[in-house]
Amino acid sequence: MPRRGLPSAQDALRILSEKRTRPPRRPPPPAGRSLAPVLKALDAKFGQGAGALQARWREIVGPEIARRTEPVKLTKGRAGAPASLEIRVAGPSAAIIQHQAHEILARVNLFLGADAVQKLRVVQGPLRNKPEPQRPPSRRNAPLDAAEEAKLAGALAEAPDGPLKQALIALGRGILRQGR
Repeated sequence: MPRRGLPSAQDALRILSEKRTRPPRRPPPPAGRSLAPVLKALDAKFGQGAGALQARWREIVGPEIARRTEPVKLTKGRAGAPASLEIRVAGPSAAIIQHQAHEILARVNLFLGADAVQKLRVVQGPLRNKPEPQRPPSRRNAPLDAAEEAKLAGALAEAPDGPLKQALIALGRGILRQGR
C-alpha cells in the first residue's frame, strides 16, 4: 500500500538526479600544524633552545664535562615555569655528572638567563657526537744515518722487489730508530 504525500520511487530518482548535493565540509586543520613554522621562526629569532646549547656546549660546561655529555632536549615549563634540561651521559660517568648537576645548571643558566633551567635530567646512553680523541702532536723521527741505511739495504738485497720489500724496509727503519 503506497503512502500518501510521499513521492514514488520513480519521482525520487528524478528528484535526486536533478538536485546536486554538496560534499561535506572538511574540519579545519590542527592549529599546531599552521603555528609550527611561525613558532620555529620566533624561536630562532628570540629563543635559545637545545640547538644553541648543542653548538656551544663545550664552552658552557667545560671540556671535561663536554667530553662525557651532550644536551638532548630543553623542555619549557608550562605557564612560565622554568625549563628542564635533559642531557645524555656516556657510560658510567652518569654518577659523577649527577653530583655536578648544580654546577652544570649554574653554567647553563649563565648562558640562557637567570633561572631559565631549574631541573637537570641525566639519561645514560651513547653520545651521538663522539669527541675526537686528543693525542699528542706527532714528532717526525730523525732519518737513519748512511751506515745504518746501507746495512739495512744489504740485509734485504736478496729479497724480491715489490710491496713486501718496501714494507720490510719501513719496518727495519722503525726498529733501528727505536734502538737509538
